[in-house]
Amino acid sequence: MSSHTPSQVYLSTRGGSYNLSFEDVVLKGLASDGGLFIPEEIPALPPSWATSWKDYSFQELAYEIFSLYISPSEIPSADLKDIIHRSYSTFRAPDIAPLVTLDQSRNLHLLELFHGPTFAFKDVALQFLGNLFEYFLVRRNRGKTGADREHLTVIGATSGDTGSAAIYGLRGKRDVSVFIMHPHGKVSPIQEAQMTTVLDTNVHNIAVDGVFDDCQDFVKALFADPETNRTHRLAAVNSINWARILAQITYYFSTYFQIVRLQQSYTPSNPPKIIFAVPTGNFGDILAGYFAHQMGLPITRLTIATNSNDILHRFFVTGAYTKKPATGPEVQNGFVEDGAKAHPEGAKETLSPAMDILVSSNFERLLWYLAYQTLSPEHSTVQERRKIAGQKVKGWLGELKTQGGFAVEPEILQAAKETFSSQRVDDNQTVATIRGTYDSEAAKDAGSKVLATRGMRVAGRYVLDPHSAVGIAAAIRTADDLDPQTRSETHQVALATAHPAKFSKAVEMALRDKPDFRFEEVLPEEFIGLEDKKRNMTILKPGETLEGLRNTITRELEAER
Repeated sequence: MSSHTPSQVYLSTRGGSYNLSFEDVVLKGLASDGGLFIPEEIPALPPSWATSWKDYSFQELAYEIFSLYISPSEIPSADLKDIIHRSYSTFRAPDIAPLVTLDQSRNLHLLELFHGPTFAFKDVALQFLGNLFEYFLVRRNRGKTGADREHLTVIGATSGDTGSAAIYGLRGKRDVSVFIMHPHGKVSPIQEAQMTTVLDTNVHNIAVDGVFDDCQDFVKALFADPETNRTHRLAAVNSINWARILAQITYYFSTYFQIVRLQQSYTPSNPPKIIFAVPTGNFGDILAGYFAHQMGLPITRLTIATNSNDILHRFFVTGAYTKKPATGPEVQNGFVEDGAKAHPEGAKETLSPAMDILVSSNFERLLWYLAYQTLSPEHSTVQERRKIAGQKVKGWLGELKTQGGFAVEPEILQAAKETFSSQRVDDNQTVATIRGTYDSEAAKDAGSKVLATRGMRVAGRYVLDPHSAVGIAAAIRTADDLDPQTRSETHQVALATAHPAKFSKAVEMALRDKPDFRFEEVLPEEFIGLEDKKRNMTILKPGETLEGLRNTITRELEAER
């Protein structure tokens, strides 16, 4: 494609698809060989980015970053700017993702990513993705009527926040139907209500007996199923969709420049030292940071923060990526009253349910880049190196499926550790961090005097959700591991992925003995009465097969039309 740069052309991580456009990968979601789409090259930043972008708004940064990955022959500049504007006009905070300093003496910050319509970080990407789907379909369907119009059936799995963010991004959109699967009874009451009280005819909620990984397996099976693909045009809304990763790159740049503006003096030759601590289950959020770093953003380190479902943490300790059963003394510290238990398949229910994931889908993307960059010199051509990297990833994922895990070579683990470190935070530590942040005098009255979103502070004290608490705990531990001089020079930024009102059980468990705390003060107006509204949800029977799910989707699509 002569109109595209290498970073605007895409391939599959498993080596079966090459030379795809941005529109192709957004609408396909998952490659036909089961792999995930990545750009053929990660673009380098323009030479003057550190000065010319310094005072840009979030939307302006998004435009500059997206333009490196999307050819103007696919989305003209004016159209891309309009999509970006519409995507972020739904956010309550004017600067979209504000940075809050929790402890100035420790350079400890929190990046608030929950100011979108569903109060979770997923809105940053899914408002954009919903508008992309609409843009491409409007263009494809121009002048068409009836059966000639293209119709997109969007499939997604959620452990809580992706579902509502996808639904709010796609509700009411023409020529799009969205089906979201969630593990029945294993998302928070507010999360379930956010999804199931949306009654637009193009929105379909399906509750699955099992855990998030069962929902995700259904999604992958549908994309691989010839019968489903013969009758429906499927698209992915999970972070397996490349557009999700792309959209999240922006807030790493936005954070960098917010820290630059905190400093009294700044020169591009002496950038601030920043370590990001990212609570992650499916690896998409932190992978966006990896792309930002590879583009040239000066990130000192990316800290992977996991809960007791710690497949990622164990990989960075051992180099082995295995579905280890969640049993043994190291994972027996959950709370009985919160339903913490060992699941037969290995995923443990914790206080941070959006991270209760056994296999991190987006890790495959990182594996491809690690395999590619560590190939020996005799593999001389780019095409040969790409092919071999795809073969290695395909082999590893095959071992994961058939043997429950795989191990990488020492040089690949070492390459990963050059950018990443990891911390595992259990439920006891999560509760202690929520409580410790609330009690902190340094964090009192943190953030803007005028709150963009109600409920982040009670009596002037900051309230963390459990996922953000995992990030803060990991950030504090990472700082404690540094020598005093380096610690004083380094900013620790934890990503706040959700509003605390979405996880009442964990927050009340941590703060119920505080005399000035009332959970009612945490609730945004949008949540009051939400659980009492009419709902729309289909519950799959236990042991349901792919055929049964396919029939459910077909039946609901026919009813929709």
